[in-house]
Amino acid sequence: MSDRSGSWLGVPPDIAPLVRAGVVLGVGVGGFFDGIVFHQVLQWHHMLSSHPDPSVARDLPLNVLADGLFHVATYLFTIAGVVLLWRAWRDPAVPPSGRVLFGATLLGWGAFNLVEGVVDHHVLAIHHVYPAGPGPVVLWDLAYLAWGALFVLGGYAVVRRAAAPSRDTAPA
Repeated sequence: MSDRSGSWLGVPPDIAPLVRAGVVLGVGVGGFFDGIVFHQVLQWHHMLSSHPDPSVARDLPLNVLADGLFHVATYLFTIAGVVLLWRAWRDPAVPPSGRVLFGATLLGWGAFNLVEGVVDHHVLAIHHVYPAGPGPVVLWDLAYLAWGALFVLGGYAVVRRAAAPSRDTAPA
């Protein structure tokens, strides 16, 4: 078994660059999914649609601008993730692994959901997942956090399993 002491997220140091790339890419992809699906396609909310000041919440041009700035941030995370991925795959010491990349991307997406959900939905209360939906608003926000937690845990499990040394190396 490889030494994981002092490694990032407890993964072997040789795959850490790939994990970092996937996590950053996942933050970008998670942000894009949130912005495109919830803000634009479903139109459940905008970035400032539940702002405590009602004039801000009703100001559509301001909300569209805030959504656009949010997309700029997700774009920058996505580009940074692609650059980190490119660097990781160019490094001969980093073994290529689609499973590690998938798990790390899922982990990053979940981390985005958790941070965005806690900060925007609960701390700042500038928007909620589905304020016009059936049931209490807080249940939609908590479901979003649960989704994020599942992605973090699932992504981490995929990374750890993919990074574990194979037990099938013994001759049959």
